[in-house]
Amino acid sequence: MSQSPNPAALDQVEHLLVSAAELLRAGRPADAIAPLREAALLQPSNSIIQHDLGLACLEVGRLPDAIAALQRAVASNPRYADAYFRLGIAFEQLGNIRGALAAYDCTTKLLPSLTEAWFRAGALVYTFGHREDAIACFRRAAVTGGRTNFGRLGKARALVIEDRNQEAEQVLREMLVADPNNAMAYDLLGSVLSELGRFDEARACFERTIAIAPMLAGSYYDLVRCRPVTSGDNGLLQAMQAAVATPGLEAQQRQRLHLAIGKAAEDLGDYGLAMQHCDAADAVRRGSTSFDSTAFSSEIDRLIAHCTPEFIARTSELGSDDATPVLIIGMPRSGTTLVEQIVSMHPEVGAGGELNFWNERGAAWHRSSVGDEKQFVLSEFLAKAAAEYLGVLRAIAPKAARVTDKMPFNFLWAGLIHVAFPKATIIHCRRAAVDTALSIHQTFFHPALAFPTGGAELVAYFQSYRKLTDHWRSVLPADRFIEVDYEKLTRAPEPAIRRIIAACGLPWNDACLRPESNPRAVKTPSKWQTRQPIYRTSVARWRRYEPWLGPLRVLVDDGSERDAGIPRS
Repeated sequence: MSQSPNPAALDQVEHLLVSAAELLRAGRPADAIAPLREAALLQPSNSIIQHDLGLACLEVGRLPDAIAALQRAVASNPRYADAYFRLGIAFEQLGNIRGALAAYDCTTKLLPSLTEAWFRAGALVYTFGHREDAIACFRRAAVTGGRTNFGRLGKARALVIEDRNQEAEQVLREMLVADPNNAMAYDLLGSVLSELGRFDEARACFERTIAIAPMLAGSYYDLVRCRPVTSGDNGLLQAMQAAVATPGLEAQQRQRLHLAIGKAAEDLGDYGLAMQHCDAADAVRRGSTSFDSTAFSSEIDRLIAHCTPEFIARTSELGSDDATPVLIIGMPRSGTTLVEQIVSMHPEVGAGGELNFWNERGAAWHRSSVGDEKQFVLSEFLAKAAAEYLGVLRAIAPKAARVTDKMPFNFLWAGLIHVAFPKATIIHCRRAAVDTALSIHQTFFHPALAFPTGGAELVAYFQSYRKLTDHWRSVLPADRFIEVDYEKLTRAPEPAIRRIIAACGLPWNDACLRPESNPRAVKTPSKWQTRQPIYRTSVARWRRYEPWLGPLRVLVDDGSERDAGIPRS
């Protein structure tokens, strides 16, 4: 026989909730947490109280407490869509992207009309490289949201992913006529314009974003990449330094802001200050994500053990003879964007950008090497993967003789890709190790990527990468695994570019000598650099930072500069 609720306890809960409501109305969510927590202790199965406690904790940045309360809310009421939605936001802010996606999935199943959940899910799915899934989510946001802000933003984001930037620009400008103070619209418009090379307009959009919504201070990261910062940018560095102290700034915004200060300080010649803020950005990233260098090294050893010369020879007849794919691989910041700009200037080439295809298929294949291989028929896997990959490439450029895929992390799967497409061209971009690592340290990578951006972890990652690419060099045909040194390419562009185009099996075209004229939208951090003629000022950049390199110093003496023909001082 169940007990009746204690009237005194009910009165106490009601009093606590009234007090919390008054504090919330007064804009004091931090003070509302105590009465909400006490009420939740008295009624632990009350999903509404747990939701409100989680929401208050979320508003003040107490993310673990918010997650715990919201998880109790959905445990008590598994159909509580709003609680799942707030749980997704909390996971997202904490950097738990998979947890956030799972929560948003529950939200949209329970409440398919919740536009913002579709929009947020689309943004996260896109960080994993799932282009079609991201478009689908943004389209759902557009349909459910109609002419609301998130509906229009969803429509614009879908258009951007589909490389329909001019249409996206029109949607956003119409949106800003209706809502002139929408910071998210200005931020997205700035990204669209910078991808198209319209940097002055983009910069004005980012400035407007921050003016409207100071908590979006991470937009400074994109602002300072519209062109070099100069002494004429009065007060910009000081404004960013003030913004980084803003209470309650989300971790990702703070990380991007530190990197923006680092970029501005470098442009102004203050390399010590630049490295100080890049180190601070890396510390923020470490606070929300971790990287296991030992486990990664073990996986590299497994890949090498799997892809022996015998394996390559044994599987040589299993792949597609289609020569369409041109894979541009290497460490991030090693020149992959420049090489794609060069190759895609050829009239017979379509640019695919960074495709996540082989990261997914490679992981499945890699797992099979330690699983029950009887359940994994390689010939069937390769036939299916090749057909699907060609479908992806054809959707990007239906009539092109070659289509590029510049996902840098395909360096992990070069052996598998060669087996699937023996006639594909794999271009391995190399750059001096310390310059590569320094540039990575200065660049924002989404927390969803399991990738270190500094310290001993980045050094270890680079060493594992080098070990694997040394292996590919030894087992893959030299006419299919082409290596391009950034330093040599920038020192003598024409012979290097002619070699690249010939390796792709294409006739020569002079347009390839002018990659800065490529009209395509550029979605990588190198937006401004790609619009400039090929230059050499990024060669041996590390020397400006020599006193502050820290753990990266070990990469100075790894021989990469000597191999690239760079004279040592």
